Amino acid sequence: MCQDCGCGDIPEGMVQIHTHHDHAHGHDHNHDHGHSHNHDHFHPHDHLSLENNRRTIAVTQSVLSQNDRLAERNRGYFMAKGLGVLNMLSSPGAGKTALLERTLTELQDRLPAAVIVGDLATDNDAARLRRSGAEVIQITTGSVCHLEADMIAQALQQMHLDGVKLLAIENVGNLVCPAAYDLGEKLRVVIFSVTEGEDKPLKYPVMFKTADIVVISKIDLAEIVEFNRDLALQNIRQIAPQAKIIELSAKSGEGMPAWCNLIESCCQVY
Repeated sequence: MCQDCGCGDIPEGMVQIHTHHDHAHGHDHNHDHGHSHNHDHFHPHDHLSLENNRRTIAVTQSVLSQNDRLAERNRGYFMAKGLGVLNMLSSPGAGKTALLERTLTELQDRLPAAVIVGDLATDNDAARLRRSGAEVIQITTGSVCHLEADMIAQALQQMHLDGVKLLAIENVGNLVCPAAYDLGEKLRVVIFSVTEGEDKPLKYPVMFKTADIVVISKIDLAEIVEFNRDLALQNIRQIAPQAKIIELSAKSGEGMPAWCNLIESCCQVY
C-alpha cells in the first residue's frame, strides 16, 4: 500500500511531534524508542527482477512486524495506565474532529480525556480540540499518510496521563494505509459520513473489516443527500459483521448519547 502511494519516501526528520506547552514533562513511560524508523518497505536482500529498467521487489517478510511489536508495547502501557484508547479513522472531511470536539465537551465532567492528532500539515484540528481543555499532542507527518506505533510511543513521552481515562487518537484522514497499522488501541473506530455514499464499506473493505465500531456521521444531512440508510447498513454488515454501528450527528447532537455511553462503558472496563 504505502510503497504505491509514495509515503515511503520520507525526508529525514519530516515527522514532527508538537506539544502546546513550553516546558518539558516528566513521564514514567519506559518504552525503548532508540531505534531508527526509516519507513522502508523494501528489503534489498529479497528477490529482484530487472526488466526495461524497471525494478520489481518481491517482499518475503512482513513489513509490519516491527510496528506490531511496538503496538504491543503501547497496548501494555495503556492497560497498565487504565486507559481506554480509540484509534479514529476516516477519509478527509468525514467529521472526525467535529465528533471528537463534541465528545470531549459532553464527557469532560465524566471521563478525563487526552488526544493525539495526526495530520500531514497544520495543527488546525489540534487547536480546535484544545478548546475543550483536554491535553492535545499534534503529530505532523509530512508525507506519511498514516500514524504508526512508534509515533504514538514518542508522543506518549510528552503527555501527562495520570488520571486520564480516555485517549483518542485522530489518525490521518485516509481509508487505505492506516488500516494496516496497529497503534496499540483498544477500539478501532471507522467513520464515514452520509455525504460519502452508501458503498464506502465496499470500496474500502480492509479498513472496515478491522473496525470495532463503525460511525455513520452527519446524519442530519441524510435526507438532503438522499442517503440510503438501509443499503448502508447492509453494506456495513456484509463487510464488518463484528462492528457496533452508531449513527449520529455531531452538529445536531442526534445519536451522541448512545456514542458517549458506549465510549464511557468501554473505558470503565479497566
